[in-house]
Amino acid sequence: MTQILVLGATGKTGSRVVPRLQALGHTVRSASRSGTTRFDWTDRSTWDPALSGAEAVYLVPTETLGLSERSAFVDRAKAAGVRRIVQLSVRGLDRDGGVPETESAVRESGLEWTMLRPCWFAQDFAAPDFFLSGVRAGDLPTPTGDGREPFIDVEDIADVAVAAFTADGHAGKAYDLSGPRALTFAEALAVIGAAIGRDLRHRHQTPADFVADRIAEGHSAADAEAIASYLDDIRRGEDDYVSDGVREALGRAPRTFEEYAATAAATGVWDV
Repeated sequence: MTQILVLGATGKTGSRVVPRLQALGHTVRSASRSGTTRFDWTDRSTWDPALSGAEAVYLVPTETLGLSERSAFVDRAKAAGVRRIVQLSVRGLDRDGGVPETESAVRESGLEWTMLRPCWFAQDFAAPDFFLSGVRAGDLPTPTGDGREPFIDVEDIADVAVAAFTADGHAGKAYDLSGPRALTFAEALAVIGAAIGRDLRHRHQTPADFVADRIAEGHSAADAEAIASYLDDIRRGEDDYVSDGVREALGRAPRTFEEYAATAAATGVWDV
């Protein structure tokens, strides 16, 4: 059995990776800024204690993490004896055919690596930092228009991550991960509405209005502008394609958005 350091262990993916690995008998060190194993990207004194004894790392970088910090962490990981890194990345970064800067430190490290490149999460519709309040209100405004996104169930991302740690054949692979079909936000809300027995509306708004609303809700201007830009990419069709990474990694189809909505509805997350 392997000792695995899971960064972002309280996040959407890490919180699902940890119990799966533990169920398989692996020793898991769950790391976060406030966890038993403390890890903070901005405090390098927390890096070595978290890495000590780890043979593998689930790497979840922050969006603002620079190349120098990524490279320094990978160097520390190698010095600590880490042999394998599974990194959570983003779909669409390599459209120009090159190695994305955000992945280069790991890919060029000489360690075994696997890249997970998901699109938008289905679970973002139940996330307080994204779309939960709009779904509960029955009126979700975004700048996506009629653009489509093949939302990926985070449970699938966790399954691929665990496979990359525990099975052969995943080293050196970059898996683009999506759901089985692309949906507009209106279509996604119709699926959720059917699951909870309510009529839900998607309302298009300009990126500027979206940013203003997010700032009024307490988000920073930088975060609001970044999210608005990503959502505008959906409007422009940048994400309107399906990837086969789940099937390639696991030999099965990804979960459908209907399956996600039914499971989430059963938890009462959208109850008002």
